[in-house]
Amino acid sequence: MAEDRRTRVRELLDAVRGEGRTALTAPEGKVLADAYGIAVPGEELARDVDEAVACAARFGGPVVMKIVSPDILHKTDAGGVVVGVDGAADVRAAFCRIVDNARAYDASARIEGVQVQELLPQGQEVIVGAVTDPTFGKVVAFGLGGVLVEVLKDVTFRLAPVDADEALSMLDSIRAAEVLRGVRGQAGVDRWAVAEQIRRVSELVADFPEIAEVDLNPVIATPEGAVAADIRVILATGTPKERRRYTREEILTSMRRLMQPTSVAVIGASGEPGKIGNSVMRNLVDGGFAGEIHPVNPRADDILGRKAYKSVTDVPGEVDVAVFAIPARFVAAALEEVGRKRIPNAVLIPSGFAETGEQALQDEVVAVAERHGIRLLGPNIYGYYSTWQDLCATFCTPYDVKGGVALTSQSGGIGMAILGFARTTKTGVSAIVGLGNKSDLDEDDLLTWFGEDPRTECIAMHLEDLKDGRAFVEAARATVPKKPVVVLKAGRTAAGAKAAGSHTGALAGDDAVYDDILRQAGVIRAPGLNEMLEYARALPVLPAPRGDNVVIITGAGGSGVLLSDAVTDNGLSLMEIPPDLDTAFRAFIPPFGAAGNPVDITGGEPPSTYEATIRLGMEDPRIHALVLGYWHTIVTPPMVFAELTARVVAEFRARGIEKPVVASLAGDVEVEEACQYLFERGVVAYPYTTEKPVAVLGAKYRWARAASKLGAEGPSVRRRRETGGTSGGGS
Repeated sequence: MAEDRRTRVRELLDAVRGEGRTALTAPEGKVLADAYGIAVPGEELARDVDEAVACAARFGGPVVMKIVSPDILHKTDAGGVVVGVDGAADVRAAFCRIVDNARAYDASARIEGVQVQELLPQGQEVIVGAVTDPTFGKVVAFGLGGVLVEVLKDVTFRLAPVDADEALSMLDSIRAAEVLRGVRGQAGVDRWAVAEQIRRVSELVADFPEIAEVDLNPVIATPEGAVAADIRVILATGTPKERRRYTREEILTSMRRLMQPTSVAVIGASGEPGKIGNSVMRNLVDGGFAGEIHPVNPRADDILGRKAYKSVTDVPGEVDVAVFAIPARFVAAALEEVGRKRIPNAVLIPSGFAETGEQALQDEVVAVAERHGIRLLGPNIYGYYSTWQDLCATFCTPYDVKGGVALTSQSGGIGMAILGFARTTKTGVSAIVGLGNKSDLDEDDLLTWFGEDPRTECIAMHLEDLKDGRAFVEAARATVPKKPVVVLKAGRTAAGAKAAGSHTGALAGDDAVYDDILRQAGVIRAPGLNEMLEYARALPVLPAPRGDNVVIITGAGGSGVLLSDAVTDNGLSLMEIPPDLDTAFRAFIPPFGAAGNPVDITGGEPPSTYEATIRLGMEDPRIHALVLGYWHTIVTPPMVFAELTARVVAEFRARGIEKPVVASLAGDVEVEEACQYLFERGVVAYPYTTEKPVAVLGAKYRWARAASKLGAEGPSVRRRRETGGTSGGGS
């Protein structure tokens, strides 16, 4: 059966392309709909007025009439649609008016007739569609339809194909989700029927890559079903170039030798200070790399106390990595020698390739690498750091604080911001990697490696684009269950949608698709550079929450209000305090304090009140995360608060009770030292802000949900998760 429907669609698409057309007519669209079970109303093609009258009579009620022309894509713009036509006289008049309007709109347009379609009952108009995204390939879309689609742009996207559950989740991922459930006494729509329209469209475009866009707009959704009033199908004009793909085993093998090398050659090494080749050599030597370091320079015998070689082919033994520090125009020839030496990785520091318009030069280098089986990092990068190997293969400042955070960036400037942040905050890193032009190695290769690297606990990536979005999603899905992945996606533009031929295409702006699909992959999207770095630093510190109940304990009512706002903004749930827990909290706070959530202990309380309430929050198994709001007083100084909090948290962790605890400290400059003290002891704390600690907690929750670390969710929490928080940026 499935093969029969594919054959019918294949024959139709081949015929359309054979005529040199890219847009299907409405009757042709119905053939596709019928083959894939996409619900559409009854319709017939009338080639003249009398046929139109006969068709309308067979439907026995009001009809919709639409122009059928392979040359008119937007029928409404051409005056080619009339709704609610009833009776023979009206049908005749509508037929003539539609044809006249079409000829006035485009005198050269071929007119095949007028489609007569049964009029659907009133219902909620939604849009179901699919588009070919340059990064992610086939993407299915859902949102409010009809005239609202381009006004509200309330649309969500998923990679196609989707299964039934993923399709159903899309209904809850738009801002107007409640409308579909029914509001003001109106019945909700048949959700499974709508989801089936989404699933079947996604299946159609996955089966036929040449279908560029599909538009079902509007789909009339009622309590009894969902029927597409109009279907528009556009075919692609060319065949996209296939990217070379590597198996997981191939990626891990080459990445292991890149990140854990025993021998490195520096092509263009120099003994002259101020040159890139000298900086790379000095960083490798001074950084304490225990492996072999081989300088390559045809005009030197010795560089920094190391024997220099005329060619990389003269280097004895195996070499894992060749670091290039020579001008761009010499790279291809030197890479040929790297290939003859069977070196598996080349790190291309030089600029002067595609980023300056020299695409041909970059293509030549890539071709040489592919011919010899060399993986390329770069070009146009600052190099890379693999701290656990004491490897600093870069011309920038060294960094050697070992830890569990892997950081990558497409931009050298962002890379140096990462370095400075890491140094200032004493963030231990497992690696810092520049990607530059991404001529070969890119984020999915690094994700695959860092996902398996036992030294890496969290991965944070700055990116401007993805070469292969599906490969990235595949790598992210394999990594997220083990460790968080944070992404800062630069470039929030929808410019690529301007040339789209359908409503769905026009809505599929780059950022909208990235946002939904990164969320679908379980990636935490950071709204800015500082947030990306803070998430990367903080997420490994926090244990995973085991449930959704968040409790705020604060010494200041104003902070409590702001912290409550931040909790809501980040898609978290403030716990409804049960009576017994409310009574327990009240035993520790003054009469003029306030239990409930937030728990306001007031600002003048001694350390014992802070300790008692925090201890209760850690002890009660119904509470899953704590947000602490501290207000600087002489009664409880900042370091006293920090020390008691760290001590209580450590005590409970020693007993096997682990909960994420974040803190906002308001006060004089002493709160900065207190925050640092807390951070170093597993409590994520920030001075002068109520938003940042809760945003980090929200990011941890988003990862925990994506990694299936939480228990069962209530429907309200699930809806918040699927629509996403705002303040925390994301996914």
